[in-house]
Amino acid sequence: MSNRFTQYILVAMALGIVMGALIFNYLPDIRADIAADVNLIAMLFLRLIKMIIAPLVFATLVGGIAHMGSGAKLGRIFAKTMGWFVSASFISLLLGLVMVNLLQPGANFPGTLPDKTQSTGLPVSAFSIEKFLTHLIPTSIADAMAQNEILQIVVFAVFFSVAMGAMPERSKPILSLIDDLGHIMLKVTSYVMLFAPIAVWAAITATVAKNGLLVLWKLVVFMGGFYLSLMILWGILVMVGFVVIGPRYSHLLRLIREPLMIAFSTASSEAAYPKTLEGLNRFGASSRISSFVLPLGYSFNLDGTMMYCTFASIFIAQTYKIEMSLGTQLAMLATLMITSKGVAGVPRASLVVIASTLSQFGIPEAGLLMIMGIDTFLDMGRSATNVIGNSLATAVVAKWEGELAPEHALGPDDVVPPDMIAGEIPAMAGH
Repeated sequence: MSNRFTQYILVAMALGIVMGALIFNYLPDIRADIAADVNLIAMLFLRLIKMIIAPLVFATLVGGIAHMGSGAKLGRIFAKTMGWFVSASFISLLLGLVMVNLLQPGANFPGTLPDKTQSTGLPVSAFSIEKFLTHLIPTSIADAMAQNEILQIVVFAVFFSVAMGAMPERSKPILSLIDDLGHIMLKVTSYVMLFAPIAVWAAITATVAKNGLLVLWKLVVFMGGFYLSLMILWGILVMVGFVVIGPRYSHLLRLIREPLMIAFSTASSEAAYPKTLEGLNRFGASSRISSFVLPLGYSFNLDGTMMYCTFASIFIAQTYKIEMSLGTQLAMLATLMITSKGVAGVPRASLVVIASTLSQFGIPEAGLLMIMGIDTFLDMGRSATNVIGNSLATAVVAKWEGELAPEHALGPDDVVPPDMIAGEIPAMAGH
């Protein structure tokens, strides 16, 4: 059933491309209206995902930490997780820097450059480390859940779980309730994911119908260079996965192919979160680890977004013929290493981070106008890369902690309910 579900998504993507191209070419007068109407289907699916994210993250994270044991273990796992995230971010940023200098996609740019005084309309002034740190702590957990602020939910869940661990006898009824909530939310997730192929078709159709495929040719060198860089990053991630985890890493790649396609077609890493979590649990990663590492990864381990930040920033400098020394480029990398950690929850986050960085280095922010029109196509690759990076990080931390089952069968503490594993719900069925 899982193979069939994958086929449904692939067919939906192909149909979306064909139907979108037909609408763009043969219905020019109403293609914008059709794209908006069709996109509503994809937006409804994303809203369904947003509906389940907050309770799913809270229930699985609290349950996982509560079953983890001592606070020392939590601290050790956090240190290993953040160490991996920082290393992966540095490699991603550095790879983007190296590739954009090798390929020089902005040199002799054939198009017309936007006037340096033009505004992108991005809220650059609203983005700062101070505001990110303030934003880190929720003023209300209800508001954090309402706004789907994953990082704020993680912060509250950690405090809540540690407090539960300090009162084990009083916490037993609540822990049982939270475990049940986790099971129920995963069942709800299985229902929501049944609509994924329809949402994939709608998202691809709307994107192609609105923009057409020819828009990609205007920046074909930039697009090609970026996706080539993404392929190299994928190769590095896969190689590291085989080195650290071994040959069984190929099984994880099979398990995450559905969330990969969902993230790519909807240009949303968030849409892939439930299926990524389920795939990791099927792989054998303890739910204690996956429910802790994966939500953190959505704020601190966006590998595709990291690489895009340096690639796009230097590309814009190249188009305006702005010379940047190696020291300046490394300073930009260090700046992005810090500012990019606040991208979660910010609309068009990567563009906001790039815009704020460009202004610090005297590069015209208006340069972003060149690539904003194709940003959805770029975001598709970034989102899929983020899924690979976060699933690898989770599996590696589980391996380091000795909480990676020797086989892909679920362990007794895993959150995914046995009835889902039996295949009652097609979208959640295993191989």
